[in-house]
Amino acid sequence: MDIELSMIEKIVRNVMEEMLNEKHQPKGENKLGVFKNMNDAVEAAWVAQREYSKYSLSKRGEIIKAIREELSKNVDAFAKLGVEETGMGRYEHKVLKHQLAIEKSPGVEDLKSEVNTGDGGLTLYEMSPFGVIGSIAPSTNPTETIICNTIGMLAAGNSVVFSPHPGGKKVSVLAVEIINKAIEKVNGPKNLVVTVKEPTIESTNVMLKHEKINMICATGGPGIVKIALSCGKKAIGAGAGNPPAVVDETADIKKAAKNIVDGCSFDNNLPCIAEKEVIVVDAVADELVDAMRKYHTFEIKDQETLKRLQKLVLTEKGTINKDFVGKNADYIMKQIGVTIDKDVKVIFAEVNKEHPFVLEELMMPILPIVRVKNIDEAIELGVQVEHGNRHTAIMHSKNVDNLTRFARAVQTTIFVKNAPSYAGIGYGAEGHTTFTIAGPTGEGLTSAKTFTRKRRCVLSEGFSIR
Repeated sequence: MDIELSMIEKIVRNVMEEMLNEKHQPKGENKLGVFKNMNDAVEAAWVAQREYSKYSLSKRGEIIKAIREELSKNVDAFAKLGVEETGMGRYEHKVLKHQLAIEKSPGVEDLKSEVNTGDGGLTLYEMSPFGVIGSIAPSTNPTETIICNTIGMLAAGNSVVFSPHPGGKKVSVLAVEIINKAIEKVNGPKNLVVTVKEPTIESTNVMLKHEKINMICATGGPGIVKIALSCGKKAIGAGAGNPPAVVDETADIKKAAKNIVDGCSFDNNLPCIAEKEVIVVDAVADELVDAMRKYHTFEIKDQETLKRLQKLVLTEKGTINKDFVGKNADYIMKQIGVTIDKDVKVIFAEVNKEHPFVLEELMMPILPIVRVKNIDEAIELGVQVEHGNRHTAIMHSKNVDNLTRFARAVQTTIFVKNAPSYAGIGYGAEGHTTFTIAGPTGEGLTSAKTFTRKRRCVLSEGFSIR
């Protein structure tokens, strides 16, 4: 009799849950997670997460593997469409960025449980999902952000609602569709990853305020991060940076020059980690400049040309002219009547420390170089121009004491020593990658565990077998 009642109760619960899911199932979706209306998208993700919460960790791993495999087949399409739609960056670098996001974004292996045992019993610490996460992606790295956030958030057991930048909506929608196609192939929940076809400020606001969104993750400029942090929910903010590259008199100058040019030019300086200004000790400044000339660069030596460039890429208010963000060096110089080789990767010029190119995060292949008397002045200026973003800093030196001093003074999330800036996100170096670097809120390089709640389960006076 007890067994029969138990079976009846189970059937009733299942029927009630199916009815609840049908009630909340939104209308007007396409079959791969793209909706016309943000409310419908959130409702669909909420239903999907309820189902996903019943899945085993191994099934989550199977879904993540399928997503990686499906995305890998479409790297070329993401890179081409990304350049075409946004008008920013370089195709060959976007290929590398997508491969990095697909291959080095941690999955379920990132979720490590902890345990304490002793005379008082056993206490277990587990990482559990938040539920439905609302994620804002920028136009500078639209699909790279969607890919690494999807892998981390799904590995953690969440569903995710993306609000991409309108400037990258086509490639963002493509990424969401391909992710859902992969999930479908391994019989995962429908609408585990969703977005809207036409993202707007209004649709983003709906997502931020929706009662069924449990966490917000905003990747972009200081404006959108501030909005996200004001929404009243748990929020992770990945904001702007202005990474200085400091070079002291002990550095391998030829290597430093190549590393700086490679890092600064990567995807035309779109990544927030990229070298935005160089601060070099005077004793080796001439040697560094001479070495940089040999690595597909163009040096501006006359002040008139520099002023014309400044007027072009900065507005009257001193902010960046977005029309030139992520553009090729030859295209930028052509607009001021200077023809340079298409192979030029970086435009550079020596300037004073108050120059706008030093103080503003340009996100263009334009690199100001500032001479200083000694390492003390270099460190002081590096901290100053980083603006307290605590994002990224780079240093070229063989002096461990100097490296330590700058790292302690600048307090950045990423500190790269004797390498291009992109080593800081795992390209050509050890460590996982991410395109959501949470400096403002302190989580650092996000991964699956970032998107979990730490829960404590206590068994008093039991199961301690030491």
